[in-house]
Amino acid sequence: MKTNLDHSHVAVRRMFKSKLHRATVTATEIDYEGSVTLDRELMAAADIWQFEEVHIWNVTRGSRFTTYALEGEAGSGIVCINGAAAHLVEPGDIVIIATFAEMPEDVARQHQPKVVLLDAQNAIEQVELQGPVGK
Repeated sequence: MKTNLDHSHVAVRRMFKSKLHRATVTATEIDYEGSVTLDRELMAAADIWQFEEVHIWNVTRGSRFTTYALEGEAGSGIVCINGAAAHLVEPGDIVIIATFAEMPEDVARQHQPKVVLLDAQNAIEQVELQGPVGK
């Protein structure tokens, strides 16, 4: 199928950047302005910055929502869902916390997303690089 795309520009792709895989929710705080509080060490391992947009997928309940990350105490293992999103989770739920980034196609083809695998206490079991896409 022929397209009329002008290939003289640089296309940008929104790519999966990183995730905390199978984090355990440690707390919820409904009376908060909103966000997710994460252990600073987990944020660093997954290259998540404070105030960065994160997608949270609740493996236990099937709910999904988007919010932003706030730094919590390093080494605490905290994964606290704050604000209205706290209605979508319960402490003990298993969640995936993912980030995405926009990048030019040439960078995207070589990009390797970071996956941080966690145990039931939110300790890091393994850090993996996925990909790259190639092609």
